[in-house]
Amino acid sequence: QVQLVESGGGLVQAGGSLRLSCVASGRTFSSYAVAWFRRTPGKEREFVAGISVSDINTYYADSVKGRFAISRDNARNAVYLHMNDLKQEDTAVYYCAGAQYLIGQLSRAADFGSWGQGTQVTVSS
Repeated sequence: QVQLVESGGGLVQAGGSLRLSCVASGRTFSSYAVAWFRRTPGKEREFVAGISVSDINTYYADSVKGRFAISRDNARNAVYLHMNDLKQEDTAVYYCAGAQYLIGQLSRAADFGSWGQGTQVTVSS
């Protein structure tokens, strides 16, 4: 299993942008599908975006389509979540998750065995 570390969270005004980073340890990161999930107090963990092993396929929750973009740089063992036009409802702790050779839409948290510690994103009005 790789170890994942998120960064890039913070406080931003509505309409602003942030880029979250997820950096992995280990040499096999390129074989991992990676997804971002988020959690707010009292709610279930929610899928946000995912990127396939091959980097060909990306997946998004309807709530973030057109505003968020996921990308990966295997040379840096990193996956990024570019978040634009942020809304107050995007406020959450964001987690990246990895699963080796996982295929599909990457939206089920239970399919992922590696998780980061999370980074807080707060969007103010």
